[in-house]
Amino acid sequence: MVAVLKKALAEALVSFYPFAGEIVQNRHGEPEILCNNRGVDFTYAYADVELKDVDLYRPHVSVDGKLVPVKMHGVLSVTQLKCGGLFIGCTFDHRAADAHSANMFLTAWAEIAQGNPITLLPSFRRSLFNPRRPPQPHKSLDKIYAPLLSMPPPPSADDHDHLTSRIYYVRSNEIDRIQSQASYNGTRRSKIESFSAFLWKSIAGAGASGDRSKTIKLGIVIDGRTRLSGKTTSLDCYFGNVLSIPYVEASVDELQTTSLKGVADIVHECVAAASTAEHFLALIDWVEMRRPKPAVVKVYCKDENDEAAIVVSSGQRFPVQKLDFGWGGPDFGSYHFPWGGETGYVMPMRSASGNGDWIVYMHLMKRHLDLVETRAPHVFRPFNSDCLNLACKP
Repeated sequence: MVAVLKKALAEALVSFYPFAGEIVQNRHGEPEILCNNRGVDFTYAYADVELKDVDLYRPHVSVDGKLVPVKMHGVLSVTQLKCGGLFIGCTFDHRAADAHSANMFLTAWAEIAQGNPITLLPSFRRSLFNPRRPPQPHKSLDKIYAPLLSMPPPPSADDHDHLTSRIYYVRSNEIDRIQSQASYNGTRRSKIESFSAFLWKSIAGAGASGDRSKTIKLGIVIDGRTRLSGKTTSLDCYFGNVLSIPYVEASVDELQTTSLKGVADIVHECVAAASTAEHFLALIDWVEMRRPKPAVVKVYCKDENDEAAIVVSSGQRFPVQKLDFGWGGPDFGSYHFPWGGETGYVMPMRSASGNGDWIVYMHLMKRHLDLVETRAPHVFRPFNSDCLNLACKP
């Protein structure tokens, strides 16, 4: 199995060659991909443990530096378990590709392993994102993005709390219930909007200081491919980053006293404002006018008045059911995003079972994780092998 994975990986990197390169700085100090065919580090290991004993609920214990290498990009590891099962972990640099691009690569890798042609070949047409002449940036973007050097320094670290990662199993009936409670009068909110509103409102009760005036920022990752695709141009196969991260903020008091429907309305308005072609065209212009100075999404910069800052990214397109390398589909798959900032990160993904249940990766302050588990244990079930009712198998 390891030989099949390694051979198919080498073939997949022919089409997805940026993953075999390196991120370097150009003469202006901007990051760019050097396609030098450096390749990907491939490691194989054996772990004398059973699958049922792997603590996937706490990935910082079982995954970091073990099932996924410490090196942050350009590494793939295969770990064989005592029972014969395999864990496949890979890292990539987010500056080179977003989750949509990574999904394309993973799917192509599995297709090659089975001897099939790649269904979706990547496109690298950067000219699709050339700025307009003259550029037409919107002032509203100044509320979302800022030059990196203009942001305040992060608040001092709290020795009694820290960001940590957990993985939950959320059943489909709970997702449907939350969506129903967030919708009204024929207005149906999406599942990701409803879930984000529920999480945002739930965390509002975790103010350790009891200061209800503190704010909680919520960012939502928006993929611009469908927004920018026209009648003659489709961006489904575009490899790179086509993302925007609008955000909203509200005080702890506002979130606690507003109904879930009202909070979902706020989330929907935030998403709708950035879900247009004009938003992404203006963002391209905004970036172009400030090059080569780096910029940052403001939600990633937590300040002293923030109780929390969280980014929710939908992993609903994570192709876990397609990742069959020739010996059957996987029983579990998840993204893992333990970055070193002050902002939390949440990604709900479809379960490999295909029954509508979710796997939810959450990287938040420990007190916030403890709170949502206490307040909604029926929603956030700690992930373990019993969630999948599986036997350890290849």
